[in-house]
Order: sequence, then C-alpha cells, then structure tokens
Amino acid sequence: MITDYNQLSGLHKVAILFSVLGESLAMTLIKGLSQTDLRKVRSTIRELGSVSFAVKKRVIEEFYFSFISEKFNESGDEPKKPFAFMDHLTDEQAVALLVAEQPRVIAMAMAQMPQDRRMLVLNRLDAETKGRVLIEIGDLNDVPLEGVVDVAHDLEDKSHFLPRTVNFSRGGGQDIAAILGDMDPEDEYKYLEAITRENPELAKEVRKYHLTFENIFEYFPDGLLRDLMNSVELDTIAMAMKGMEEDTVNHVLENLPQKKQAMYEPVEGAVVKREIDNARKEIVQEARKLEKEGAFKLADLIGGGEMVE
Repeated sequence: MITDYNQLSGLHKVAILFSVLGESLAMTLIKGLSQTDLRKVRSTIRELGSVSFAVKKRVIEEFYFSFISEKFNESGDEPKKPFAFMDHLTDEQAVALLVAEQPRVIAMAMAQMPQDRRMLVLNRLDAETKGRVLIEIGDLNDVPLEGVVDVAHDLEDKSHFLPRTVNFSRGGGQDIAAILGDMDPEDEYKYLEAITRENPELAKEVRKYHLTFENIFEYFPDGLLRDLMNSVELDTIAMAMKGMEEDTVNHVLENLPQKKQAMYEPVEGAVVKREIDNARKEIVQEARKLEKEGAFKLADLIGGGEMVE
C-alpha cells in the first residue's frame, strides 16, 4: 500500500486523481492531456496497487487548491495568494485582526507573513496563546487546502471592518529614555529613580537607551571616550569633572590631546550644582550625537558587545 505522499511523482498523483474521481471528471480538472499522456495515466493506475486514504486525501486537496488558484487568477478579482490582502494592512491592523482569533487561525496567517511581522504579532499575544501558536505553525501540513482558502476569505472579510489607522508608537523604554534625556538634570534623575521604584523591569529597559554622565566612564572604551571629549570645550570638561574621583579625571585627561592636557585647569572653589549638572548634560548630548552618527549603540555597550575601533 502506498502511504508516503512525498514519494509520489506527478504521474502517480494524476493517476490517483483519475482513480478517485473517475476519468471523465478528472479530465475536466486536468486539461490538455494528449492521448499518449492518457495512456500513461491508465497504465500507471493499473500499476499503483492500493493507496491509503490519507494519501488520496492529500492528492485531492492539492489539485483542488490548484483549481481554485487558477480561478482566482482568471477572474482578476482575487489575489493570487489567499493571504495577499494582509500585505495592504498596517502592522496595527494586522495585529488587531489576528489577536482575537484561535491559535490555529493565527498560525495559518503568520505562516504567510515576513519574519518581522510574525514577531510583531507574537509579541502581542499572552504567553499561553503564543506557545500554542508556535506549536500550530509547526503542524500545518494536515490543514485541508480548501480550509486555508476559507480562513483567508474569512479574515479578509473581517479586515474590511478594521479602523483605517496608521502605524503609531506604543512608547516603551526607548521613548521614555528620549523624554528623560530632554529634561533638566534634576528632573531627569528624579523621574528615573521613580520609575526604578515603581517598575524595575521598565527601568531596566529604559537604561538600555538612557545615557547618563556616569555611563560614559562605565561603558565607553578609550577610543570612544577620546572622540567624545575632543568634541567638547575644555571649560565644559573641567566643570563636568568637578567633584569626580581623581582616577576618573586622570582617565579623561589621558584621552585628551597633549595640547589640551597642558591647557586643562580644574575648577577650584565652590560651584553651584546646576552649573556642574549642565556641563555634564552637555557632554551627554554630544555623546548622543555620536550615537546618532553611528559611532556606537548604547544597548550594545551595556549588553557587553565589543566595540571595533
């Protein structure tokens, strides 16, 4: 008995189709067969022997789907791929369409998506549903092809009732970091501390993108520190170094050109804290400019990624 569908040749599949449907009906699905081809099919039918029900079912489904696809192409009203309509949805619409569906339906749709959109949908599912969807994606071979078409049509009908929105930001650690970076130094530290107390996990995400003056000495390699300090006025560096550990000050000086080292004068006496904070903020802003220019990524530095000079 034939039980392995994957071992079938094209001629074997045609022969099975003919044996199941009968020659007259099968000829309506497979057009353009010559008399020679027809004789080969009849001969193959005699040689086949018994075929399992599962294999017959797969063969019928394959030809049915091919027939349906051909009708789509001829009409001009339907897409060539059942899920092609999703290409015209925004990310937010695609998520809204799928998150309320059963895991098997989500899996069928996600299997047709590019990888970045798959992850977008997955990340909006709860842990249990996410796990079930992943299992379903790995077990779609048994889905009848007509079922795929029906699911696609049903989703396409539902998509017509989606709000016509545009993509928008959902905030997150990176957006919070950007907001904090534009605050006055005192407010910046105050709100970051508040986030740390209220939501440690969110604070951890914010710190991947939130650059502080202290981060510069904790994470920046010498080459990057040198480029940063050379882009800042010497007076600003001196003010920013006020109150810093001697080792840190010496480390900064070592990464300055010799001319700047000779001209460097530490700030003596009492200084208003706001002046120091503003100088440090200026250096942080220069560092952010370097990041925008592609000199580094803070998330890579914090994550332990290597810097290449």
